[in-house]
This record gives sequence, structure tokens and C-alpha cells, in this order.
Amino acid sequence: MASVASAQLEAGRGVVGDRYYQEQGTFSEKLKGRPDKEVTLIEAEQIDAFNKLNDIALDAGQFRRNVVTQGIGLNDLVGKRFMLGDCELEGIRLCEPCTHLARMLGPHILEQLAHKAGLRARIVSSGTVAPGAAVRELEG
Repeated sequence: MASVASAQLEAGRGVVGDRYYQEQGTFSEKLKGRPDKEVTLIEAEQIDAFNKLNDIALDAGQFRRNVVTQGIGLNDLVGKRFMLGDCELEGIRLCEPCTHLARMLGPHILEQLAHKAGLRARIVSSGTVAPGAAVRELEG
């Protein structure tokens, strides 16, 4: 996991270069053909709270999500369309912590980040996303 200067999001496919885009992710077979594998997001505030609670300093990449947001409640975007930079996304479901993540970061993550570990979304329209891109909910 690494921070990038920008990323291409491809509608119906995912983040260009991502392990799930290449169908090489841990759960690629299970998620094959499902729109909720296209992009994952997590709130910086949840990462910070987890680190503070556990007196650690994990970086955002260790949480294995594609996009880190700030200042928006991702849980509120389930079932809604929103813009991430110039890309339109649709929130599909929460991205709950899994046992694979717990093996890497510790079993406490399952309880402490339940319903806080992010959002799985479908890419409705392709485009480029860069750090600082705005996230805004679409009306209707």
C-alpha cells in the first residue's frame, strides 16, 4: 500500500493498478463481478481515533483502503451517489474490518473498527482522483 500523486478510477472496474483491478486481491474470487470491489474509502478521523485508542501510529496504507477521506461521514453515503473529485461513485455497503486485516493489525481491530472501517463503492463515472479532492454527496 502506497500513497500516490493521483489515481485513475475506471467505471465498472476499479482503481487502475489496484490489486482488485488486476483481480489479484485476497478476496478477488469472492468479489468477482461485484460492484462493491471497485473502490474502498476510509475516514482519516477513524484512523486517528483507532491509533489514539491503541497508542500506536499506523499509517493510512496499513488499513488497506484505496482512498482516505476527511470531513465526511462515509456511513451516511451507503445507498447514495457522491462525487470524489470528478468521479461519480455510489456507496454500496460498509467496508467492515475482516480477519485478514485483523491478522495484520491485531484482533482488536474487528471490534474497535466495526461500522467504522470505511465504505465500499461502485464507480459510476471514470476520472482521476488526487489528494485533496473534494467528496460531496449528490442530491436525489
